[in-house]
Amino acid sequence: MSESLAGTTKDKGVNPLLKLGLEFGPLAIFFFANSYGDRLFGVAEDRRIFVATGIFIVASLVSLALSRVLLHHLPRMAIVNAVVVTVFGGLTLALDDAFFIKVKPTIVNTLFGCILLGGLFFGRSLLALVLETVLQLDEEGWRKLTFRWGLFFFVLAALNEIVWRTQTQDFWVAFKVWGVMPLTMAFALAQTPLILKHEIKPPATPGK
Repeated sequence: MSESLAGTTKDKGVNPLLKLGLEFGPLAIFFFANSYGDRLFGVAEDRRIFVATGIFIVASLVSLALSRVLLHHLPRMAIVNAVVVTVFGGLTLALDDAFFIKVKPTIVNTLFGCILLGGLFFGRSLLALVLETVLQLDEEGWRKLTFRWGLFFFVLAALNEIVWRTQTQDFWVAFKVWGVMPLTMAFALAQTPLILKHEIKPPATPGK
């Protein structure tokens, strides 16, 4: 689950720009390395994706270490992201095939979608386990929010498949960096009416 959806109680008081930089920084570096790898590192244009992937792995691990030092804990998704990037990026480099780094978002988003909707099938709103320290919703609210996010992850998986299979490699990298993040933020903001409708208000303090 993307930590950009909401923080945890441990993140309260943390500069939001710092948190955004730790999350978005490795992707921005990936985009930059893919765009200018031939000029910066002297590789052939069709080899930029492999240089960018190697740098992406290092940047993700550095971001994880900085999260531990600056936030004093390791966010769940920082760990998941670093592991997934390392595994699929490592396969990309070891097998010299960009397919693995391109299909990574499809597999990860499909997995998240299956976990959320699968949890609902068994009567559990698993999104509450991640966001309950930030949001207080009634049971129906958690169920609806979990269902919507589950579907959204499947939409992201489908979009990734469409883009990498039909567009150029550079377009896919740009979409991964500059397309998915705005879409996710817009979707999260669109859930505000649902959250406000089902939010459990804290009891009023006597005398106020």
